[in-house]
Amino acid sequence: MSRKRSATVRKVEPDPVYKSESVTRFVNRLMLDGKKSISFKVFYGALDKMKAKGQEDPFDAFKKAIDNVKPQVEVKSRRVGGATYQVPVEVGERRKETLAYRWIINASRARVGKSMSDKLAAELLDALNSTGASVKKKEDVYKMAEANKAFSHFKF
Repeated sequence: MSRKRSATVRKVEPDPVYKSESVTRFVNRLMLDGKKSISFKVFYGALDKMKAKGQEDPFDAFKKAIDNVKPQVEVKSRRVGGATYQVPVEVGERRKETLAYRWIINASRARVGKSMSDKLAAELLDALNSTGASVKKKEDVYKMAEANKAFSHFKF
């Protein structure tokens, strides 16, 4: 993080199917080696698999899954007098979304399964039902913030 000025927020183009910038940001996080078209195929394939499993509108299910994974607080390291404390801080809206995308994608990649679209669909369905590895990661971060609530007076 730069000390001089804050980073500029770049505008992304909405995706071609749902006309949503959040889908484009998710696909950009999913992308490996600059292969965006493959990432779009994986994402849309995951939504198709969610629709086949009984979700009437997979895009709304995607948004609800992201909302279920978004953290409210996180811990940041703060060095005070030679000791490092984990200080709980509230998370901004943009960072909430970024962390949710990262946790869902990492949990999907860690799953065992046939294809990435299968794994992503399964993780999104688990996040929609408030189960799965990405929701567990959110709960772990919340527990850590609760445990270190005593250090909240060291806020930045």
